[in-house]
Amino acid sequence: MRADRLVSLVLLLRQHGQLSAVTLARELEVSTRTVLRDIEALSAAGVPVYAERGRHGGFALLPGFQTELTGLNHDEALALVVAGSRRGAQVFGLGSALASAMLKVVDALPASYRSTAAGASQRLLIDPETDLLSRRLVTEESPDTTTAEVLRAVLAGHKLRIHYAATDQPAKWRTVDPIGVVTVREQGYLLATRSGEDRTYRLDRVLAAEELAEPAERPDRVDLDRAWQERSTRFRTGGDQVTVLARVNPIRREDLARTALAILAESTDEDGWLRLEVTFQDSRHAEWALWQLSTNAEALAPPWLRAALHTRATTLATRYAAQPVHKDC
Repeated sequence: MRADRLVSLVLLLRQHGQLSAVTLARELEVSTRTVLRDIEALSAAGVPVYAERGRHGGFALLPGFQTELTGLNHDEALALVVAGSRRGAQVFGLGSALASAMLKVVDALPASYRSTAAGASQRLLIDPETDLLSRRLVTEESPDTTTAEVLRAVLAGHKLRIHYAATDQPAKWRTVDPIGVVTVREQGYLLATRSGEDRTYRLDRVLAAEELAEPAERPDRVDLDRAWQERSTRFRTGGDQVTVLARVNPIRREDLARTALAILAESTDEDGWLRLEVTFQDSRHAEWALWQLSTNAEALAPPWLRAALHTRATTLATRYAAQPVHKDC
């Protein structure tokens, strides 16, 4: 336990430069007396930690000090390699950076764990590009240069100009104050404000981006997870929502549940099918969701949805009713 704490202490000093004993004690959840004893232990072990006295003093490491990642155990070393899957890096346009970083991490591992990491990279494949049916699993990605520009503005705290193509609208330029970037199910989103109003943009719809020199108008600290949850809630409860009554084959219930905003009521008919009352973001969302379930679902209400699905089915049936016309080559 103490060895883990000593490693954490060194990493804190490497990341933050100089920290007081009080700050270190708070971060490590120990007493200041324990911190002082740990500092003495590090000095005795040859770690170049020194004290700066005075009102704004604290402890720091000599510049340029490097350390091996000796605090990692077997499972932690393995987790690092497994965590370095491509999906998040691809969404953020950091594929090459991830590969370079993983090489450095493996190189810094203790010799006893390098073989584990090398073996894991050969024996464990996380999220390949296609499934067993050769269907590509990679979502649309924005260009690396565009994503990199977005990330630079987010991290630097600068305003950002983006050329954004909203759904069914021509692309246009807009200036936003970036808050953070979120990736969900292989899809990246830029959280920002525009004229003081919250905005959420899909990264794959950002056609171009330009970091501006002007500072962004945003709080110094942000709880990105909470901000995402709040926007997600507003998205689910806003818009022109529609409620649909449908019969669904039980084997496809979860598929519908993942697509719908919410299931309001559920019962079972005599034939075993489920009768569900579900909500969707809008009419297009409802039509798309029911169509995906094919013959495993039936929309009972509202009438306009039954009519829309009937039109789709009729058009498709008509197309396949006659033999195809082959042109002579």
